Amino acid sequence: MSNARRDVDPALAYPEPPASPLWHRHGAKARPLTDAQRKRNRELLDIGQYKPRKSAA
Repeated sequence: MSNARRDVDPALAYPEPPASPLWHRHGAKARPLTDAQRKRNRELLDIGQYKPRKSAA
């Protein structure tokens, strides 16, 4: 015979805590990227998207 009190997970018996204020979008705006950061991101994106041709061997 199962005990209903024992079957309940105590972590689920309480409401979820409020979300961190850091998760809200209404906070401080992100700083814009510098030209150097933008260039580096573009280079990394190009490297990541590069797909070498298969060698005919």
